[in-house]
Amino acid sequence: MQRLVLICRNLYEQPAQSQRDLAKKLSLSLGTINTTMAKALDLGYITKEDYGYPLTQKGLDFLENYRVDAALFLAAGFGSRFVPLTYETPKGLLKVFGERMIERQIQQLHAVGITDITIAVGYLKEKFEYLIDAYGVKLLYNPEYATKNTLATLWNARSAIEGKNVYILSCDNWMRENMYHTYEPTSWYSASYMEGTTEEWCLSTTKKGRICDIQIGGSDSYAMYGPVYFTKEFLAQFLPKLGADYARPSTKEHYWEHTLLDWVKTGKPEIYINRQPKDQVYEFESLEELRAFDPFYQDHSDNMAMNLISKVFHVSQSEITDICCLKAGMTNQSFLFRVKDKRYICRIPGPGTDMLIDRRAEHNNYATVAPLQITEEIVYFNEVTGYKISVYYEQSRTANFSDIEDQKKAMALLRKLHRAKLQSNHSFDIEERILFYENLCTSYGQEIPFEDYKKIKKNMMQLIQDISNSPRPSVLSHVDSVCDNFLFVKKGDIEEVKLIDWEYAGQADPLIDIAMCCIYSYFNRKQSDELLRVYLEREPNREEYATLYAYMALGGFLWTLWAIYKSHQGENFSDYTLVMYRYAKDYFHYHNDVLKM
Repeated sequence: MQRLVLICRNLYEQPAQSQRDLAKKLSLSLGTINTTMAKALDLGYITKEDYGYPLTQKGLDFLENYRVDAALFLAAGFGSRFVPLTYETPKGLLKVFGERMIERQIQQLHAVGITDITIAVGYLKEKFEYLIDAYGVKLLYNPEYATKNTLATLWNARSAIEGKNVYILSCDNWMRENMYHTYEPTSWYSASYMEGTTEEWCLSTTKKGRICDIQIGGSDSYAMYGPVYFTKEFLAQFLPKLGADYARPSTKEHYWEHTLLDWVKTGKPEIYINRQPKDQVYEFESLEELRAFDPFYQDHSDNMAMNLISKVFHVSQSEITDICCLKAGMTNQSFLFRVKDKRYICRIPGPGTDMLIDRRAEHNNYATVAPLQITEEIVYFNEVTGYKISVYYEQSRTANFSDIEDQKKAMALLRKLHRAKLQSNHSFDIEERILFYENLCTSYGQEIPFEDYKKIKKNMMQLIQDISNSPRPSVLSHVDSVCDNFLFVKKGDIEEVKLIDWEYAGQADPLIDIAMCCIYSYFNRKQSDELLRVYLEREPNREEYATLYAYMALGGFLWTLWAIYKSHQGENFSDYTLVMYRYAKDYFHYHNDVLKM
């Protein structure tokens, strides 16, 4: 770093410092300080007074070249390691010692005169809106927050930083002391010393502190930790490289630091290490780390799920441990936790599901099927909120429908369910559901986005008429028979199969479960025919083939509408609607072809 700028900046912030004070503060030798200050005196940047070394106007003019123009917070991500808190609150808005982390940093920036502050938002973006009025910040939406990492966030926010000297900040950092300044001499990355083995990004530097190599993981090393500062000269060269990386499909999961990692070895432009003392910068990786730092979180999280678990198990929140996010389903959010040496899953209904799911009917489905002992063990179920707590099976896996043995076991379970001829007080009427989802979609004032939708809907109504003209059994059916809902639990030398998540279940034609298995697995016609044979344990007749194809088409149409509605809620299902809509079109024709035989 440029020592002359550092010394002038420190004297700007605190003129009453001795050379010895500066040497200690800047970790420089007294001789170096003496030489640099003599230069500053010769240049007329400072004067010598009884109380210290104040800056002159010439010194202020010199520093003006190094003024920090702006700050950009990266706050678009979900924060999966902080569930369940982040289901309700973005990580940057969590409080530490009663103060929201992002607000603390904004106040620290304001304290040194930095007011051009942009926050790149995505997940729960509306939660940040109040900061506009409170602090005069700007919000910049990252449309790719759910599918890409911080490389995309920084690239999408480039308009806020181009041509500026700027801090790049994480919204969820907590700094004990204010480490921001009105002036910065050069680009740097904050670093903390990591004792022992670490998975952090470790830095190698030249004698002058220039970062010359970055390794992911290491030991007994300074690692990238906390704020970053870029000069406008650095950004002018860095942003084109970032853009080139962004354009490559392979960088979807990359942090923006991946671009830096590839680049520092060239040494141009330069970026330096900014070593921080122990206990200065905090990056909390989990709720348990936050508990250890802020005792308030040991028993108070202000989180509905944590409060519920505490009440259900009669434990303090500090006894709820090993919390981690499970792979999100299409309807709900779920997380794993431990209480008293046993693990459980808490399900939290996703946005808008109160419009889609009858939780009373779901609870009744569990009660109806209980005698068969084929479901997960339910510890708690709330028909109003939809919150569910169930036992987590340690030695378990989900079905793999590319494996014929898994298919056979899953179909055997469905046969057991269907042959029990259980009767539910709730029906799954696929025509009613199609019209229901269609109404939800159009109630947003938007048309269904498919050009031939009216024609395909007419075809679906024909299928419903064909099915109604053919007498079929009606029993309790699961309806959501995706492979992930078949749980293989190891007990001794055998695997016991369970069928979980009964929120869509109801009275229906049992072949609807086979159809849903097929479309959820993206099966083609040949694979679907084979699965039907496995289920029936014989060759299907013409009516059974036609019925399977009808339900595959209707299922594809139904889940197309479902996904369109959910997309209006802000969720992204990639090409799911295209795949499901294609099932509706293709299997309508397959159904008719079979009937003509």
